[in-house]
Amino acid sequence: MLINGQWEEEFQPVHGTDEEGGFVREDAGFRNWITVDGGPGPSGEGGFAAEPGRYHLYVALICPWASRTLMVRELKGLQDAVSVTVLDPRLTNKVWRFGDSADAPPGSQPDPHYGAGYLYELYLRARPDYTGQITVPVLWDKQRETIVSNESSEIIRMLNSAFGTAARNDLDLYPHAFRAEIDALNERLYHRFNNGVYRAGFATTQIAYDKAVSDVFDSLDFIEARLDGQRFLVGNRLTEADVRAFVTLIRFDLAYHGLFKLNLRRVCDYPNISRYVGHIHNLPGVAGTVNPDHIKLGYYSIRSLNPSGIVPAGPLVEW
Repeated sequence: MLINGQWEEEFQPVHGTDEEGGFVREDAGFRNWITVDGGPGPSGEGGFAAEPGRYHLYVALICPWASRTLMVRELKGLQDAVSVTVLDPRLTNKVWRFGDSADAPPGSQPDPHYGAGYLYELYLRARPDYTGQITVPVLWDKQRETIVSNESSEIIRMLNSAFGTAARNDLDLYPHAFRAEIDALNERLYHRFNNGVYRAGFATTQIAYDKAVSDVFDSLDFIEARLDGQRFLVGNRLTEADVRAFVTLIRFDLAYHGLFKLNLRRVCDYPNISRYVGHIHNLPGVAGTVNPDHIKLGYYSIRSLNPSGIVPAGPLVEW
């Protein structure tokens, strides 16, 4: 991680722990908002108007947080308004590397703007004295040459609402009539499920691991029951709650079931969830945000969990 703009500590997946040895995720360091007129959003500073072509997403296809921004970009039809670079999925001692090495996996790309070797170099361009972890996604302002945000939950709301007619699809993933229900569901699933898989995989004590496993499978049971007789999680229409659930579900059997030792059941063992994941995966543009090879390469490159570096072979679920 960076401390006062200097690389001081090699990558460690555990940002911090609580009193029981549970995994604690570091808060995002950049929390500005793109708005229609450039006025300030709910946090950060203003000056980021929704101008097509001005912004760029840096993502890694291993990462569910990054992939939900890609999903919303596809679903809203913002491909021409917001450009994208896909990083090498393998985690290095300096975390995220651009795909400019001879052995870079297909689909990973070099930095198109500065020729950077690692993503942390852009963090330093944005804030030379930055202290913190280097995470994806990064929403970059090409005009001001700075990071707008690295908080995915807020980036997806910007992409959903800020760009107006620049979006080719008027789909609203956060409709007013269902906001309270979406927020409540997001709150329920984030800690127990979306972050719960990481709490299991990176637990440093048995009690922390047991709690996380219980939360994850309680959440899967909850989702399975909620999908009984309906296609989506809220209002029987596609919303951001589905985007947030999908990115964790699609990675479960590929990585979390084995590497994170969440092996009580697989997602494919839940009929309603399996049908749901397949349906969302087949929505226009979504399949292109899911790269099973990048997901497996990325997770199994975490040496603290997989010292051998071997990526297991095995059949993939066909959605």
